[in-house]
Amino acid sequence: MEKKVYLIGAGPGDPELLTLKAARILTEADAVLYDNLISPSILKLIPDTAEKIYVGKSKSNHTLKQEEINALLIELAGKYSKVIRLKGGDPFIFGRGGEEVEALAAAEIGFEVVPGITAAQACGALLGIPLTHRDFVSGVHFFTGHGCHDIEPGLDWDILASEDKTLCIYMGLTNISMICERLAEHGMDKNTDAVVVENGSLPNQRHVFCKLAELPKKIEDGAFKSPALVIIGKVVGFARDLQKPATQT
Repeated sequence: MEKKVYLIGAGPGDPELLTLKAARILTEADAVLYDNLISPSILKLIPDTAEKIYVGKSKSNHTLKQEEINALLIELAGKYSKVIRLKGGDPFIFGRGGEEVEALAAAEIGFEVVPGITAAQACGALLGIPLTHRDFVSGVHFFTGHGCHDIEPGLDWDILASEDKTLCIYMGLTNISMICERLAEHGMDKNTDAVVVENGSLPNQRHVFCKLAELPKKIEDGAFKSPALVIIGKVVGFARDLQKPATQT
């Protein structure tokens, strides 16, 4: 049997949003390296005989460095036929999957990526927010606010602040005040609609709609915590208006 490493996206959290292909491969696993926030229901799909290793990361708390995870994948691929790297969301959207397949390719180990539903897709859909809508926006920007002060020189704030795009900000709570300030400085209307979503797709999901200028205070007052996603743009207002009760006549 050909040895292969599978990078599997577990989706946003709700186990029912796991793909059929991902579920099937998990039931055939010999070894699984899994991340933080993977649903217990998804982990139950892994055979009892499989080696299971937690390699999750949270703010300022990394079980293993990324280089160590890469090395462990290569080591396990030498021992087992079917090794799984199980990640929340999609492996290639802020999941560092690119670094892992690069290491596997350098070691001449076969791999396959199984896509997952990323948080922006899930949170948008569950709140009725179309990330694209031909009457409002022509595109979408995904970016991470984690370590935003370090990556800020690489961000084009003029483009991000344009009103014809939807912004989806991952890991942005810590630096949300700076992000909102930069967007406003580069021309975004402070009354642009925004929403913050915590625990998207899970039973304890919560969110709040607001304006760009209100966003940092709403996050602070609501004590929003990770995992959380921020969506900013005209489509947020579109969705909010759809949710308003119909006026009786």
